[in-house]
Amino acid sequence: MFDIENSKSLIVDGVLYSLIAFSVVTWTLLLVKGFQHWRASSQTKRYKKEFWSAPNILAAAEIQDVDGPAARVANAGFHTLRDVDTHVSNDLEHTGDRQDLLERSLRQQILKERRSLDSGLAILASIGSTSPFVGLFGTVWGIMNALTNIGALGSASLEVVAGPIGEALVATGLGIAVAVPAVLAYNFFTRRLKLISGDLDDFAADLIRLSRKVNFSGKAIDLSASKQSTDTNSSVVNLKNEAFA
Repeated sequence: MFDIENSKSLIVDGVLYSLIAFSVVTWTLLLVKGFQHWRASSQTKRYKKEFWSAPNILAAAEIQDVDGPAARVANAGFHTLRDVDTHVSNDLEHTGDRQDLLERSLRQQILKERRSLDSGLAILASIGSTSPFVGLFGTVWGIMNALTNIGALGSASLEVVAGPIGEALVATGLGIAVAVPAVLAYNFFTRRLKLISGDLDDFAADLIRLSRKVNFSGKAIDLSASKQSTDTNSSVVNLKNEAFA
């Protein structure tokens, strides 16, 4: 069996060790990103369950025992609404109407969550696209070594070509073995990122619709003069129905 430690070609050794390092990075990222995406999905599911079970949006704003992307997006929105409803600021950051400020706050937080979930995917894409070519480089160099040995010794016996050709085959196989998991992991996490991002966008849209009915200074917002008297005495409905009312 080919022993990488006894290889006579430093360049091919460098290629093989580089591919091994790529493989370690790939599997490390796969485990880390897998745990990150699993935790994000689990926390988002738990928070949304508690959010929609709350009697009203003011009660939902007090949920503090759950972390995760959806919780951070909601808290960013609640923080903005509290600032808007309790005082007026004259700086550019707080310029605009209530809904514009809320939308900007939610959009910025969603972008932060996307960047966090997207981190490391560029490395997987790079490893997946370059590993076969790195392996091919080692293959070409191994064949060159075999041809050099044949020319120097004037013989094409198995003893002459076995080592360099073995190096070439190992480099080819290792390049493919590194690239396949990296490409599959990249495609999987990219798909998961799109699903989580879409879920956060939908949740933000629901939060914007709910925020039109209540302010965070403690007073209800009247949607129209005709609904003022009925809204004052109406019972609290489920938040999910409010969002799509």
